[in-house]
Amino acid sequence: MTFLTEALLFLGAAVVVVPLLKRLGMSSVLGYLGAGLLLGQSGLNLVDDPEDVLHFAEIGVVLLLFIIGLELQPRRLWVMRRLVFGLGTSQVVLTAVAIGALLWLAGLAPATAALLGFALALSSTAFVLQLLGEQNKLSQLHGRAAFGTLLLQDVAVIPGIAVVNVLAATGAGDGHGGALDPWLILGVVGGAVVLRYLLRPLLKFVAASGIRELFTAAALALVAGAALAMGEAGLSMGLGAFVAGMMVADSEYRHQLEADVDPFKGLLLGLFFMAVGMTVDLAALVREPLTILGLTAALMLVKFLVLLPLARWFALGGRDAVRTAIVLSQGGEFAFVLLTAALGAGLVTSVQSETAVLVVTLSMAATPLLVAIGDRLLNQRVEDERPYDAIDPENARVVVAGFGRVGQIVARVLTMRHVPFTALEINPHHVDFVRSYGNKVYYGDATRLDVLRAAGVPQARALVLAVGNQDASLKIVERVRATCPGVPILARATTRNHELHLRELGVDYVLRDTLHSSLRLARALLTELGLSAEEAQRAVDSFEAHDARTLERQAAVFRDEEAFRKTTISASEELKALFADDAKAEPGDPSR
Repeated sequence: MTFLTEALLFLGAAVVVVPLLKRLGMSSVLGYLGAGLLLGQSGLNLVDDPEDVLHFAEIGVVLLLFIIGLELQPRRLWVMRRLVFGLGTSQVVLTAVAIGALLWLAGLAPATAALLGFALALSSTAFVLQLLGEQNKLSQLHGRAAFGTLLLQDVAVIPGIAVVNVLAATGAGDGHGGALDPWLILGVVGGAVVLRYLLRPLLKFVAASGIRELFTAAALALVAGAALAMGEAGLSMGLGAFVAGMMVADSEYRHQLEADVDPFKGLLLGLFFMAVGMTVDLAALVREPLTILGLTAALMLVKFLVLLPLARWFALGGRDAVRTAIVLSQGGEFAFVLLTAALGAGLVTSVQSETAVLVVTLSMAATPLLVAIGDRLLNQRVEDERPYDAIDPENARVVVAGFGRVGQIVARVLTMRHVPFTALEINPHHVDFVRSYGNKVYYGDATRLDVLRAAGVPQARALVLAVGNQDASLKIVERVRATCPGVPILARATTRNHELHLRELGVDYVLRDTLHSSLRLARALLTELGLSAEEAQRAVDSFEAHDARTLERQAAVFRDEEAFRKTTISASEELKALFADDAKAEPGDPSR
């Protein structure tokens, strides 16, 4: 099979399977795994050597770690030292000991049990970071804890490889394995220090050429060079890429490097997950389903039970500790590297290696599902267990429903004018965070009539509706209008359609989130393009007035789909004519 044929197979399978599973609410990681299963030995068996594909696709993990390095400046890494060196080291050591002890009790030789215990203690950097990145959770506490632990695990691969070599050299295996060269390692570290001061002028030299693809080539060369240097020293190639990213994290080229590398990272990381799926031997699972599934469940349970108290010990809250333990409960891709080295050194048998690879792969596949289930249960638990606050409105003149970005600004203005208010927020984490800064906000669901009454809405001078969820926002208006029709409602709308719904329900004043900021941005742009401040302001005022008139006409025919469509088209033509008239009447060329 030619290279182009294989490439077409991979791209075609990804394009079909990944969006399909994504639409079903599953992670893209599971989609890539499914595409790999379809192409691999357990599916259509269209790829001859999935191991070669897996080896090549590991470049995706390398690029991922480079981008993470770009995002993590050295001073931020020092801030995370407690999670990296404390939680990370404890997790690796205790998990390896626990798994190794269980394998030894099951009858494995001590050296084999220790090696497998260490290999299985590592989690999947690629899976976890991709999963947390998709859900925008890398910046949350459990995301940072997971990242710190994974970073330490990547570093821990270095002594892991050394252990394999030592065991092989001392006769525990057949002796196939080299030793780490300390002078080579020292040379690589020294070269990294020197390169740290040369990178910025080199990148500046390449950027000065003005050739975009040349800068992309330089970015890829930086990643490949750092990864190969670390690999030649016997260290993790991913660690080399991570260090390279950190070296340019505080440079002016960081964003351009990330933009150039990101497309390659995305495709190769997807290929990596597909390659993992292709290596899965479902025949072994069919032959011994209870054994394989039992081992997978045992692996994930042991890692969860070790991580949970450790995360609590390192000052993570209950929910964050559980999320961290779940997201790191699988085996990792570095287990494949260690198992391959151990098999070559004669430290494990082919049956043990294949079983461990299958268990690790199944644990990876189970992780997105467990994370989704865990999030749902934890969120439900919060709603079920935490009662709403007892609200004392203290004769508040204003009730603010929703204490996010909009609600907080409104509340700050009221505070400045010494206007008492009662604020309601449904997100308990947000309530705790806002309270930690001295703000007065109550945990409660503003869609519930009893909560609205407790907050004093019937007696309030006004209700500020700053809730971002459209359904909740409309429900609140309906209930207030049904029970307190005289209370003025000033509402935030997230979209134009949302604004029309709010107007239909009789809200007194509605403002779309992005309207005024967009108009101010457009005004600044017009002045930048050459219009005077007065001309730019007139153009923006004309648009705003026309938009207001259009909205009034649309509100009148909101439920008539055909009339609404015609009104929208007519408004667009009117706006074009309006600006055409302005262009004829006003001097100045905005394009100059």
